[in-house]
Amino acid sequence: MKQSFFYLLAAVLLLFYSASAQDFWQQTNGPYGGSVLSLTINSSGHVFGGTLGGGIFRSTDNGAIWSQSGLPNTDVRSLAINQSGFIFAGTQGGGGFRSTDNGVNWSQINTGLTANYVYSFGINSSGDIFAGTNYGVFRSTDNGTNWTQIGLTNAFVLSLAINSGGDIFAGTYGGVFRSIDNGANWTQTGLTNSRVWSLAINSSGFIFAGTDGGVFRSIDNGANWSQTALTDTFVMSLASDTGGDILAGTWGDGIFRSTDNGVNWTPSNAGLTNTSVFSLAINSSGLIFAGTFGSFGGGVFRSTDNGATWSQSSFPNTYVWSLATNSSGQIFAGTDGGVFRSSNNGNNWTAINTGLTNTNVYSLAINSSGHIFAGADFGRGVFRSMDNGANWTQVNAGLTNLYVWSLAINSSGYIFAGTRGGGVFRSTDNGANWTQVNTGLMDPYVWPLAINSSGHIFAGTDDGGVFRSTDNGANWTQVNTGLTNTEILSLAINSSGHVFVGTYAGGVFRSTDNGANWTQVNTGLTHTIVFSLVINSSGHIFAGTYLGGIFRSTDNGANWTQVNTGLTISNVNSLVINSSGNIFAGTYSAGVFRSVPTTLLGDLNLDGTLTLLDVVLELNCAFLGEGYCSLAYADVNCDGILTSSDVVLLLNAVYLNQPFPCP
Repeated sequence: MKQSFFYLLAAVLLLFYSASAQDFWQQTNGPYGGSVLSLTINSSGHVFGGTLGGGIFRSTDNGAIWSQSGLPNTDVRSLAINQSGFIFAGTQGGGGFRSTDNGVNWSQINTGLTANYVYSFGINSSGDIFAGTNYGVFRSTDNGTNWTQIGLTNAFVLSLAINSGGDIFAGTYGGVFRSIDNGANWTQTGLTNSRVWSLAINSSGFIFAGTDGGVFRSIDNGANWSQTALTDTFVMSLASDTGGDILAGTWGDGIFRSTDNGVNWTPSNAGLTNTSVFSLAINSSGLIFAGTFGSFGGGVFRSTDNGATWSQSSFPNTYVWSLATNSSGQIFAGTDGGVFRSSNNGNNWTAINTGLTNTNVYSLAINSSGHIFAGADFGRGVFRSMDNGANWTQVNAGLTNLYVWSLAINSSGYIFAGTRGGGVFRSTDNGANWTQVNTGLMDPYVWPLAINSSGHIFAGTDDGGVFRSTDNGANWTQVNTGLTNTEILSLAINSSGHVFVGTYAGGVFRSTDNGANWTQVNTGLTHTIVFSLVINSSGHIFAGTYLGGIFRSTDNGANWTQVNTGLTISNVNSLVINSSGNIFAGTYSAGVFRSVPTTLLGDLNLDGTLTLLDVVLELNCAFLGEGYCSLAYADVNCDGILTSSDVVLLLNAVYLNQPFPCP
């Protein structure tokens, strides 16, 4: 009778399983930043941002929260939306794309569009779409399905604008051109010999051109142009609000506003921590969005007071080179915009860059005292924080190579730094002083470092394979037997001392004898540029790859399975696991993703998610002794036996995301 009951319960649970399945990954709310090349807003107020390398991001709440919305790994130079709500994206190298469902899905629309660089769009009142490209202007009269080249075939058309009469203006490397017959013919206007990055037309019909030398204005439909008072700056973006005010975004000088048709300009930079503004958009309520370019902040800024003050939006277009977690479970991310910290599993991120004078943080390490070390590129070396990231100090005494790619700390607190061209440096006094330790290290370009439980150090190099030191770095031995690919990008060591290396185009290699011999273990690993490796307490290995997302092996590397559901970008630079078993993935241009909800206990079907199917399997294990009943997964209360208590706890984890009581 009992057996029949549990089979019935299992059948009922399975009936609802498909509706409750979760993605493996979810995007965290940051770290914020990135380079936003284009912005547009639809009639519902949804904001779309086209980025450098990260594709398109969308916000449905006025920029409070952003999520990746297609075309990952793509440079999106231009965006436009027509009256039907169709979104058009111009890319650098891929031509044009269109979405008819608010950015959920995208299709390439290049029939007749023979240029692959689309810098700008314009849409007239008839719905005709014009694309400014590296081979002039193209026109589509059928929502982008087909395109015809219509002029300026030898010009780079960086910007487009259309006035209320349908006249089209094209900004090029050689000034502004105008067409009064829907693009059939073009004539040079009075603005010549200027690179015109941006164009805008205000409610009075005045035309503004953003150039290498500031803003020019025409009050006679482009026949004549005059230099405005905004000079000597690159004006990358322009926007006009319903009241006729003009905003100009510059490269390095921030935002300027004119309330008198461009006669006078006032800086509007309060709160704008990144002053390279490449895109601007204004919604129907007057809320202004500014897309910035570059590091240390970046991303999107928002103003609710006509540009008087700005606040940074949580735009997660960062390049996350490194990740680390401390004993309190806080996550630290080294990005192209400095270091960020999250104290709530990535729900919120805080920039912690006081004293950190370099923005590209390629490596992070935390010692037993909680001191954080950041390895920077561009000749800045190592920074240390002794107050959980609140303040940073440069600690480079003796560090003669200041391009630090990797950091590792042993049980004695010795810090090892792998550098670009200087080999390995060691500090025995918490980073105060450094000594070069390269005896036997024949390749001075050191990407990853890892230390096993015996204190042996492994260094992966750019072309020399793997080197090992058994004496705290004093001497190194090359250990490459069986290693057929010697460009090492990542290293990880499991609890049994097995060493795994990720290579450039050679996939993963494993050594079960401390590096003496290596075996290639790539079954199922379809993408073999492996940027990152991490191993959880169950021995599962996760590999972050170039263009393949993340792969997992549950059998010590023998076989690999792709685990990418919910992961909207396929380049993964870094991986870390916190004490709760959640994996955090640092991506190339989409911030940090987090596994949902854990990769450890309760995942009986080994799919990386906790669902009702796991509850069914738990029931079978606890009451029938059938199925996959390994205590490593099924004993969720860690008491050594499988009982109804484990079933209840797993149900709570599935429905309520409650943690298990295991240490």
